[in-house]
Amino acid sequence: MSQEIQNIKTQLQEKIKEKSGLVIATGIIVLLMGLLAMGTPFVAGLSIAIVIGVILIIGGIGQFVFALKTGLSLFTTILGALTVIVGVYMVMNPNAALGSLTILLAAYLISSGIFETVMSFQIKPDKGWGWALFSGIVSVLLGIMIFSQYPLSGAWAIGILLGLKLFFSGLTLMMLGLGARGVSKNLQSEG
Repeated sequence: MSQEIQNIKTQLQEKIKEKSGLVIATGIIVLLMGLLAMGTPFVAGLSIAIVIGVILIIGGIGQFVFALKTGLSLFTTILGALTVIVGVYMVMNPNAALGSLTILLAAYLISSGIFETVMSFQIKPDKGWGWALFSGIVSVLLGIMIFSQYPLSGAWAIGILLGLKLFFSGLTLMMLGLGARGVSKNLQSEG
């Protein structure tokens, strides 16, 4: 392992130990949000589609106004208007937007799962590394599951699978924080 990666690993470990209470609390919140999303998957999916639509509308208006105020090219103006149109479409047709979001979610789960898996081996043998590995593997499997059941997965996938992802990420944070807290207490009792 290179010195730079070792320094990053040490800094990450120290920050988790230093802020173990915050890590645990964040883990609990993320875990609870995961349970909420799994309890109402269709509502969670529609809500996400609508929120993304609203964000696109606001961003598109900003692009459009910027293009008009600065006198930038027609292309920039069209891009802003197109962003608003896509946002309005997502807000007005959240069911259709769920189809596109389902593909994006699958890609996100696979890529974040790969990252978590790699990260778990970087923090090995610290307590909680196995949970990070487990969370990464679950993310990759969930992404593959969405792709294999598309387009039928659109109605439930966003809420259920994102909820599962949040649940396991929250559990991972809790375990890392509890592990770091245990290490800190052991060091204090030895000192």
